[in-house]
Amino acid sequence: MANSAQAKKRARQAEQRRQLNASQRSRFRTLIKAVRAAVRAGDKDGAEQAFGKAEPVLDRYAGKGLIHKNFVARQKSRLRAHIKALG
Repeated sequence: MANSAQAKKRARQAEQRRQLNASQRSRFRTLIKAVRAAVRAGDKDGAEQAFGKAEPVLDRYAGKGLIHKNFVARQKSRLRAHIKALG
């Protein structure tokens, strides 16, 4: 356990960041699942709308370093390919 005031504060900050990161990762996964569900249902318009909502969020999280930029690029590329295949 932290002994100094500084260490206690850093522990609090680390916990707050951990919870925020977990929340954002959960949102990221939920947005991707929404696109995949629309693709599985064959709903091209719904998939495009879900992708339109997901893309800026994924880019933002990649810019902040929450998710690696190459992982985000790969996910976006695959989702676009699935949507395009519906056409």
